[in-house]
Amino acid sequence: MALLPILTAPDPRLKKKSLPVAAVDVDVRQLMDDMLETMYAAPGIGLAAPQVGALKRVIVLDIDREETKTGPLFMANPEIVEASDEDVIYEEGCLSVPDHYSDVARPASVRVRYLDRDGKQQELACEGLLATCVQHEIDHLDGILFIDHISSLKRNMILRKLLKARKEKERDEAEGKPPAKDQAQDPEHAL
Repeated sequence: MALLPILTAPDPRLKKKSLPVAAVDVDVRQLMDDMLETMYAAPGIGLAAPQVGALKRVIVLDIDREETKTGPLFMANPEIVEASDEDVIYEEGCLSVPDHYSDVARPASVRVRYLDRDGKQQELACEGLLATCVQHEIDHLDGILFIDHISSLKRNMILRKLLKARKEKERDEAEGKPPAKDQAQDPEHAL
């Protein structure tokens, strides 16, 4: 397994639509394993392949909590086949939008169909944090970030801050300054 670099907004690769995988083969399983290791190290609770520069419809999740025991979930070609009419609001964050959080309304429950790590078709009923996380990660596969669900004013402020931080990091690297310590993400919200 290997740690992969996580792309951050406004990287244009995050806005591209991912392609379905033909099959869950050894390469897709390796990508899934690397993504899971990268997600844990970040730390986060979900990661989509486009966030590590792979335009494949692959996501990994692990939201184990006292009240919810899922263990790691590996999903290739996930699709929402059913969504509740009721919405819930959850404060979301994202490993590709570090240190920024915002309330996002999404369906309270969804049913998702996907291929598991062994290539078998599965369906999973999701509610609560798992439903939010699945929807957030599937959005990544379609080039949508959680900030696309908030007001354009707030989204533009966040993007300007991220761009400024990237330019400062590039300037520091060019000047040979040591990298600044990354602030730890709140894994509860870093989807």
